[in-house]
Parts: sequence; structure tokens; C-alpha cells
Amino acid sequence: MKTFLSNISIQVNPYSYLKDPESSPLGKRIITGSIDLIEEIGFENFTFQKLAKTIKSTEASVYRYFESKHKLLQYLTIWYWSWLEYHFIFKTTNIDSPEEKLNRAIILLTQPIDEDSSFSHINEAKLQNIIIAESSKVFLTKEVDQENQAGVYAGYKKLVSRVSDIILEINPQYKYPRMLVSTIIEGAHNQRFFADHLPGLTDIIKGEDAITEFYKGLVFRTIQK
Repeated sequence: MKTFLSNISIQVNPYSYLKDPESSPLGKRIITGSIDLIEEIGFENFTFQKLAKTIKSTEASVYRYFESKHKLLQYLTIWYWSWLEYHFIFKTTNIDSPEEKLNRAIILLTQPIDEDSSFSHINEAKLQNIIIAESSKVFLTKEVDQENQAGVYAGYKKLVSRVSDIILEINPQYKYPRMLVSTIIEGAHNQRFFADHLPGLTDIIKGEDAITEFYKGLVFRTIQK
């Protein structure tokens, strides 16, 4: 898998940045530092001034790459969904059974992620924590329609579409595949957040990943013919 992923390049819609952070060592430091800082203090408390101090640069330098912290969070979110799609492709390639492909997809979409050494400047485990806690702030804005037109959410929609296609392989008559897949993703995010911070709103079972098992059961019962 490392060999496969080392040959890929994650493409991020240029709408989210002024200068591609992948194009320079400083840009990569901005991404690394922002992931560390947002995961540590939260998006509300995150500022470019704090980021610049963390990475030993200047606030003006950060603004050369991103016009606002919203755009930076947008960049991180787009990157995450594109990265997750590559993992989805890898884990389901050469699998004939649509049921097994769907099983693997649910695991990928609901379980905690391990850090991927293929991208040394991005800690994917920390990034997943940010996505769980903060990613809804990217699209719950007045600019969502304009951003959607610009293709900002294309990677997320593409991933949802890929998993939806597997559901339709299993049951071509099922009417709500995209609704079901987006419910898995957003619901699993909420349940992970609840498990860490509001455990009275979820179920924690010793020796079991209750969230993944819950969504496996939910999905397969829902789509059965």
C-alpha cells in the first residue's frame, strides 16, 4: 500500500488557496502547523497569527497562501476527502463481491485512521480529528452554493457516489443510496465526537468498535431486497 500511495498526488481545488502549499517547504510547514494547532486548540481559537508563531514565520507569509482561515480549513477538508478516496480505491480494487466492497467501505468511512507515512507533512490521524469536529463549518455557510459551483465539494461527492454505486450493485432498486452514504459519514463523525466528549449520547462497548458495527448492521439491513 505504501508503494501505491507514494506514487499518487492529492489534487486540491485551487479555489481554496492563493498559492499551492505543496509548492514550497513553507507551504508544507503551514499545512503541518495548521493541523497540529487546529487539532490542539480548535478552529474558533485558531488564528494565522498563532500559526505564524508556531511555524516561526510571519502572518503575512501565511496570507500569501490562504486568504482566510476558512479557506485553509476548506483546503484541509478537500485534501482529506481526496486522500480517503484513494484509500477506498485501493481497498476495493480486485474485490469481486459487492458485499465485501461495501463492508470495506463502511470500515474505511467509520473507523479511526492511522497516520500514513506517504505524506510526511500531514498527520492523517490528527486531520481526521479536525474533520470530525470542524468540517461542517466548511459548508454550513452562505457561500456554499458558490463554492459548490466552483467544485469545492467534488471530492466528497465523488466518494459518496463511488460507495453509492456499490449499494446499487447489491440492490439496484434501492432508492436512497447517496442519502444513506452521506448519513454513514456524517453520522459516524457525530458518534466519534460523542464517544470522546458526550458519551451519554452514544453506546460504548468494551472490545468492540460499536460505531463501525452499528453502521454495518444499519446499512446491510436497510438495503436488503
